[in-house]
Amino acid sequence: MTKKPDENMKVVDLFAGGGGLSLGFMNAGFDVVAAFDHWDSAIRFYRENITDHPIFKEDLNDPDCASRIAAFRPDMIVGGPPCQDFSSAGSRDETKGRANLTISFSEIISNLKPAYFVMENVERARKSKAFQVARDNFLASGYQLTAMVLDASLCGVPQKRKRFFVYGELDGEMNSLLPYIMKNQADRPMTLRDYFGDRLDFDHYYRHPRSYKRRGVFSVDEPSPTIRGVNRPVPDGYPGHAGDTTPVTNGVRPLTTKERSLVQTFPESFELVGTKTDLEQIVGNAVPVKLAEFVARAIRELHWDRKQGVYPKNANLDAQQLILFEQRQAYALQCS
Repeated sequence: MTKKPDENMKVVDLFAGGGGLSLGFMNAGFDVVAAFDHWDSAIRFYRENITDHPIFKEDLNDPDCASRIAAFRPDMIVGGPPCQDFSSAGSRDETKGRANLTISFSEIISNLKPAYFVMENVERARKSKAFQVARDNFLASGYQLTAMVLDASLCGVPQKRKRFFVYGELDGEMNSLLPYIMKNQADRPMTLRDYFGDRLDFDHYYRHPRSYKRRGVFSVDEPSPTIRGVNRPVPDGYPGHAGDTTPVTNGVRPLTTKERSLVQTFPESFELVGTKTDLEQIVGNAVPVKLAEFVARAIRELHWDRKQGVYPKNANLDAQQLILFEQRQAYALQCS
């Protein structure tokens, strides 16, 4: 049997958290050889559920960490630097420190120069000062980039969750991955019912809104709103909203932590080890497994086509085509 080109590609996951990126790349056939994180609760969760390789506690802001990552000789480094300082659910203040981890990630890449890297963050990060510094670091180190905002509901995840991805190739081609992302995306968003079928025992559920100007009740016949790092019960004073899919009095409840992990496309077999508060944050902050797998499979397809000498004529997409790609995503969501 002909061996696929990425079967032996070694991948290291930085800021690994609950393991969404790791598991997605593993599902797509990549060889994840190690993971690194600094939060004990996330490390425990990861260790309990992903046993194919080790995870290490590491301060990835420490310049000396690069040598410990280099010991695994990664062909690709993937990672989702903590995003609270960019997130619409967080402070949106880059001066509070965590945004610097995006720069730290870029410095690790520039130091080790793996052949490829993937960085994930919230949509807002692409316009941040920290990413501009990181982007300059990548380009100065010889990487060509594909930078894109993906909606998880168009990528195999039953959730409207927009995330910013950057794929880098050392001495590669700009926007090389974009044709594969474009052709593999779904034409319409995935709903909870699409993903779970008849396994759900409810038709509506509650997700606490940031303000009562927004609705709090959703249907399984639409994608879930973004799974966040907190999960609150229905408050006694919830006034209802014109957009609610059913009155909150009809026995509507919030999703359980386990259900939220399944919406994040973690396997049913994953053990939820840790305190409820920690688990909600681990689950809510994770990269959805199927979203990571979608990106990983696009990368594999790109590499395989190159090996076979088959490569899309529109590989070098310009800025206007990138805008059209994002408009297509927005249109698909409006039609859902």
